[in-house]
Amino acid sequence: MNVWAQTWQWLTQPNRWSWTDPAGIPYRTLEHLGFSVLSLALAALLTIPLALWLAHYRKGGFVANAVVNIGRAVPSFGLIILFWFLAARWEVNTSFWPLLIALVALALPPLFSNTYAGVISAEEDVVDAARGTGYTERGIMVHVELPLALPVILAGARVAFLQVVATVAIGAIVNNGGGLGRYIVDGFAEGAGGYGEILGGGVAVIVLALLCEGAFGLISRYAVPKGLAAEAASRSRLP
Repeated sequence: MNVWAQTWQWLTQPNRWSWTDPAGIPYRTLEHLGFSVLSLALAALLTIPLALWLAHYRKGGFVANAVVNIGRAVPSFGLIILFWFLAARWEVNTSFWPLLIALVALALPPLFSNTYAGVISAEEDVVDAARGTGYTERGIMVHVELPLALPVILAGARVAFLQVVATVAIGAIVNNGGGLGRYIVDGFAEGAGGYGEILGGGVAVIVLALLCEGAFGLISRYAVPKGLAAEAASRSRLP
């Protein structure tokens, strides 16, 4: 049986499209998205307020650059293995926490650096005008700099979320869940008889990533005022 026939046979199994059976693609998709959304939300809570504060007071420029460089250098799979080893050593639940912590760590650099860059690039005249009208420093951060930086922050969130979605699949190697990546890992475990499952799982991950990319495009389109979006686009074209 060739790989296409194996894939069709795998896709047409009775429980393959179940929302409640762990073998179902909808079930694994929700699991995949659950890990991804939770990781992005935690990373945003940890980084955006800190980056906003540091950028407002023009502190931590070196930290922002270091975070970006570290984020580029550290392999995601290495983080998963490291946190899995630590969880096993400390007798912590290895089926949830290692992957979650690794995903949060993976999402931190683009969120932090984009928030910092977005606030730093805000027009000083606008900030000074807000300060002159009686805004407190906190009010300037929340009501002026944060909205102005929103297009850049969303761009960072987009990059972070797509990285996380791709990494959840890799996490299936050390996680009993793993979302859609579970099919790839289980397929490899079956050998030649699992090629159809590997192909089906791989395509499912790609489709999910493309859908998430499209969803973030819509969020950016409707969440960011057109004036801010145009200004952010013009900045990105500057040398």
